[in-house]
Amino acid sequence: MSVVVPAYNSGPHIEALVASLLRQSMPASQFEAIFVDDGSTDGTPARLDELAAAYPHLRVLHIENSGWPSRPRNLGIEDARGEYVLFVDDDDWLGDEALERLHDCARTHDADVVVGRMAGHGRGVPRELFRKNRFDATLANSPLIDSLTCHKLFRRGFLVEHGLRFPEGPPRRLEDHRMVVRAYLLSRRTCVLADYTCYHHARRGDAGNVTATRLDPAEYFASLREALDIVDAHTEPGPLRDRLHRRWLRNEMVNRLRGKRMLDAPDDWVAQVAREVQGVIRERFAPGVAAGLPPLQRVVAHLAERGRVADLRRLADWETGIRAAAAVDGVRQVGTTLTVGVSARLEAAGRPVAFAADGDRDLLVLPVDDVDVALRDMTAALRRSRLEVVARRRETQEEVYLPVSSDSRWAAGPAGERHLVHRAVATVDAATLNSGRAEGTWSLKARVTSAGWTEDTGLSLLLRCAADGAAPVVEDERSLWPRVYRAIRRRIARARAGVRAARRTDADWPGHRAR
Repeated sequence: MSVVVPAYNSGPHIEALVASLLRQSMPASQFEAIFVDDGSTDGTPARLDELAAAYPHLRVLHIENSGWPSRPRNLGIEDARGEYVLFVDDDDWLGDEALERLHDCARTHDADVVVGRMAGHGRGVPRELFRKNRFDATLANSPLIDSLTCHKLFRRGFLVEHGLRFPEGPPRRLEDHRMVVRAYLLSRRTCVLADYTCYHHARRGDAGNVTATRLDPAEYFASLREALDIVDAHTEPGPLRDRLHRRWLRNEMVNRLRGKRMLDAPDDWVAQVAREVQGVIRERFAPGVAAGLPPLQRVVAHLAERGRVADLRRLADWETGIRAAAAVDGVRQVGTTLTVGVSARLEAAGRPVAFAADGDRDLLVLPVDDVDVALRDMTAALRRSRLEVVARRRETQEEVYLPVSSDSRWAAGPAGERHLVHRAVATVDAATLNSGRAEGTWSLKARVTSAGWTEDTGLSLLLRCAADGAAPVVEDERSLWPRVYRAIRRRIARARAGVRAARRTDADWPGHRAR
């Protein structure tokens, strides 16, 4: 098995990955890591050479700077000795059992591609895809299209057979989208390993990731069109193609014209993005693509297609106030099992998100005019609204959906408007939490999905599991703050006392006056 890592001016950020490779449960004799140094100008080449000298299963290739990860990854494929290739970025890291589990899954199910569960550290990662293991996932029967980064396990022979490579030449965005979507379409079997966090995806604090700089709209959407070309070459017009196209409309287009993300961007850049989005919608998408979006996103796509940038800004400004508000209604513990009652709703600037009744339809009340009633019709979407409770492990940022029973009910508001209130009862069983790997500190949060929003809010509950399967100790985070505050005050007082004592001692020293 081969792990391919493109590296450029990695500095200390590479150390987490190195440490995780050295901790792997798979014996070192059964895998190799190939670091491809893309002409780094800092201490990265020397550090990689040092690692290669110390560990025979870590290898280094030094190349002239290409400016992008594509060529290093392609060279890694060519140089790999393993049956399978896993692509990892130099500032990310792996779970301790990742290689062993991914390899076993690929071998057991004879898979061409294996997608391991991801945890995000300042980066968004797919959620729905990792709800369960999927050992025969396709673009038609699962949300595979939600995961288009290349951080996956591929059978090397499959890559060679189909000439699957990353596009080289001048740096281009979405290079992994084009490679990965083609791999999904050609794969004889793709597996999703959801019961273990294999990959930790991090955003560097110094914005050193190659994708951290602001994109050039013309170049970016030219690359997006190339990804659409690949889908079109392998699918017929119809529901599947529409659903795949919808992924790019939602993630790469509509979401760039929403909320704080849009408001924080320069006006001229937003105008360029809006023009590009308008062009792609008109030129490439069938009507069913936008029609399948949640209602709010349908409205954004409609405004973009009409070139209504000022209304997009008004809508974005309003949307920045959207929050989930939640409360814990009760907590009950029996042995290792905890039951938590939760109620929640969506709010806009502190008030419930309102819907206006129009016959048998519920319409979203928006801050922009001249939006067709059909676009604001939330009736079907509201029936799919849900409240979920998520446990997040603080040490690793892993997320686990808890089993819940839930319902949603209408509450009356002013002027004939009304809003949804969601209630759920979640169960935490330490014996099965995170597939039995429960040791650590877990925070609970409510996740409200409704009308095109998915919003999280903390529940102020901490669960501390001293060991896997041990009964959790439940704490209210709000009660911790006074203790933290008192501890900080004690530390400050001790530090001040130490400074005063040092000054007195210094003043008594015979040489003090002479200095």
